[in-house]
Amino acid sequence: MMKHMLKLGTAFVFSGALLLSPYGEASAAASIKVHYIDVGQGDAIYIKMPSGEDVIIDGGNKGKGDAIVAYLKKQKVDDIEVLISTHPDADHIGGLDEILDAYRVENIYAPKVKHTTQAYKDFLQAVKREGKTIKTAQAGVKLPIKGVSAKFVGPVKSYSNSDLNNWSAVLHVTYKKNTFLFTGDAEHVSEKDMMAKKQTLRADVLKVGHHGAKTSTSSTFLNTVKPKHAIISVGKNSYGHPTSEVVTNLKRQKANTLRTDKNGTIIITGNGSSYAVKKSK
Repeated sequence: MMKHMLKLGTAFVFSGALLLSPYGEASAAASIKVHYIDVGQGDAIYIKMPSGEDVIIDGGNKGKGDAIVAYLKKQKVDDIEVLISTHPDADHIGGLDEILDAYRVENIYAPKVKHTTQAYKDFLQAVKREGKTIKTAQAGVKLPIKGVSAKFVGPVKSYSNSDLNNWSAVLHVTYKKNTFLFTGDAEHVSEKDMMAKKQTLRADVLKVGHHGAKTSTSSTFLNTVKPKHAIISVGKNSYGHPTSEVVTNLKRQKANTLRTDKNGTIIITGNGSSYAVKKSK
C-alpha cells in the first residue's frame, strides 16, 4: 500500500484459531520470519516479527534500494516499525534512503558515528525528509517490539571514527526458543569487547560478520554464539569473502552455512521452537 496509508487488517485462520496482532494483521501462528535478501556484496535483512512489526536491518549498496523496496512490497509490507543502519559503510547504508522515501518509518536506529561519504549524507537527508531523529544503537537499547526480546548487544563502547566496522550495531533477538544474532560488520575487537561485557550472544542463527572476512567471526566468538545456522551475505567481490578461515571455523562449529551468492535470498522462519529454512536458488 502507499506510504502513510493505514494498515488494513485481515484475519487468517491458523490451526482453528483466529489470531490477530496489534497491527491488525494475522500473527501467522506467531512465527518470526527473517529474510536475508540477496543484494550482492552487502547486507539487507527484513524481519517480520511475531506480532506483525516490520524491521529492516541495512539496505545494501547504493542503487539496491529500489530492488529491496520491490521485494518488501511483494511481502506486503506497508510501513516499517524499525529501521536499523548498522554502520555507515556504503554496502550497508546505500539503499536506506530509497527505503525511507518509499515507506513510513516509525523508529530509526544507528550507532553514534559519522562518515563523509555521499551514501551516508543521502541517508541523513532521507531521515530528515521523514521528519525523524536517529535513536542511538548501542548495547542495552531495546527495540519497541511486542512478544520478543530484541536488544542491541553492541557496540559496547566507542571506537575511533576510522574503525567503522567495530561500531556496527549488533542485535540479538529471542522469540521463545528461537534466537538470532545480527552482527553487521563487527570485527574481532568488537566481538572480544561484547564477550568481555558478557552480552547475550548465544544464538541458533548467526548473520556472519563482515561478509565472511577473516577479521570477523573468530573461533572464540563462535564458541560463544554456538550457531546451528550461519548466513553469509556476500556477492562477487575482490576481497576474498568469505575467507577460508571463516568457512573453516563454521565447519568446526558444525553450523549449517548458507550464502546469498550461492543460495540467493534466504528465509528462516522460527515457530518458537524449531526453524524452517527456504532458499531462492
